[in-house]
Amino acid sequence: MKFSRSVRGAALAATIVLTVSAGAPAAFAAEVNSGGKNGQGAHQGPGQNNGKPGQGHPGNGKPDKPDKPGKPHKPGKTDSDKLRDKVTLKGLLGHLNAFQAAADANSGNRAAGTPGYEASARYVESQLRKAGYKPFRQAFTYEQFVLNGDALEQVSPNPAAYTAGTDYLTMSYSGSGDVTAAVTAVDINLTGNRANSSGCEAEDFAGFTAGNIALLQRGTCAFGDKVANAAAAGAAGAIVFNQGNDVPGDDRTGLINGTLGSELSAIPAVGTTFALGEALAGTAGVTLRLAVDSAIKATETFNVIADTPKGDPTRQVVVGAHLDSVAEGAGINDNGSGSAAILETAIQLGKTGKFKLENQVRFAFWGAEEDGLVGSTHYVSQLDETGIANTLANLNFDMVGSTNFVRFVYDGDGDAFGSSGPAGSDTIEGVFQDYFASEGLATAPTEFDGRSDYLAFIENGIPAGGLFTGAEGLKTAEEAAIFGGTAGTAYDPCYHSVCDNRSNISNKAMDEMSDAVAHSVLTFAQTKADLKGGAGTSRSVPSEPAYKGHEALR
Repeated sequence: MKFSRSVRGAALAATIVLTVSAGAPAAFAAEVNSGGKNGQGAHQGPGQNNGKPGQGHPGNGKPDKPDKPGKPHKPGKTDSDKLRDKVTLKGLLGHLNAFQAAADANSGNRAAGTPGYEASARYVESQLRKAGYKPFRQAFTYEQFVLNGDALEQVSPNPAAYTAGTDYLTMSYSGSGDVTAAVTAVDINLTGNRANSSGCEAEDFAGFTAGNIALLQRGTCAFGDKVANAAAAGAAGAIVFNQGNDVPGDDRTGLINGTLGSELSAIPAVGTTFALGEALAGTAGVTLRLAVDSAIKATETFNVIADTPKGDPTRQVVVGAHLDSVAEGAGINDNGSGSAAILETAIQLGKTGKFKLENQVRFAFWGAEEDGLVGSTHYVSQLDETGIANTLANLNFDMVGSTNFVRFVYDGDGDAFGSSGPAGSDTIEGVFQDYFASEGLATAPTEFDGRSDYLAFIENGIPAGGLFTGAEGLKTAEEAAIFGGTAGTAYDPCYHSVCDNRSNISNKAMDEMSDAVAHSVLTFAQTKADLKGGAGTSRSVPSEPAYKGHEALR
């Protein structure tokens, strides 16, 4: 999953949601039950409008017109109440135990293409079949980056060996090489706001000595462009250090965890902290050894997909969570938690069979998210224009059980970060905000920055939204005051590490977030509203993402 780039400081305080949101259009909000399990919500519950379905569907003629609000119903249990009653913490924890067992029996992880992933998939499939679904696998092959070894050492004037994971990280899709050479800084800026375009243009390398290692600074363009330009200028290797500026919610001084794209670069490349880059730039006559041993491995894996038998398939709601872990551990929070939440929702939705669904729900358990959102990207790439038009929305749930959690909701309307999702994403955000507000629970926005499986959907104009409880980012004092927990500590202290096991789960977060998952799934399964806005509505696409999965692109 993603490196958290959530809101910070005053920006957070200004965007915490404690009251009912105005994000959802009135015609849609009339269908949304945001009341708690006591049935006393202010809005009409999903499934309570008995009007006839519209006759037009996206990609299939004229779009549906938004329905008019129905008359208020007497207080009582809504469909949302009933489904949330059935999605229990006991059921969720049972799924997490199964994912842990899959990892324990298979080298301690559930990474894509491994026996641990296969075991996880078989468990999900068996549970879905018992609930009446007919799950299927969508297979794909991708080029997986494999790092066999690396090293970064200062040879002179101050011999030192740098530590991987502390001082530097090899960028994914770095080429191999073992070079000892002088270091040349390329158009860097260590003063003021440290704005720069280091290595973004061929002219930056004027006078560069071929065979040297290029010292580049983060800023302006993609890492892949910087390294490619360095190679074209004759560099034998590249070091990209962090920019050193202040960007709220983003670490611009610490260690860069970056990617160069999807093909091996011509030269070895690593990312470092700002402090190391600054020190190297200030050391006269510095010589380094940079070594990377990498390869590309063709890896076969798959997504697990299951559709509700009810609901209109031309208005399909894709509910997704990635099933794979990183190789370092079992991935119980990242993302066993999201997988468990949508699995239990699917099971209870299927077992009862009593809920009227206007729209078909497709539950998708994505593969290879940790290798760059591969499974979800493959899925969307296989949709033709009609398939895209027939996808009403994507709901994404990635890490919903962090031990030092915040209730993050994706910023669909862009009011917190200035970049909105496609038309309809604001409505999705509003549904989550309304639900939590009705429960008396605060939320905070998180950005559509490309760090999870919604990316391919929003890049193709499909409305998206979802929930997240935080990754490696540090909880602020403002957040701790509102959400509890410990300021200055990571939302998930075990993010992408061996300790992301069964003990790395907040039961409180799982319970609260899974209720919101169930509510949102049923809400969008039962709406007859035209979420995308109808003919003539612009399908806005967010600005170019800064991340691809958990790795920075720029």
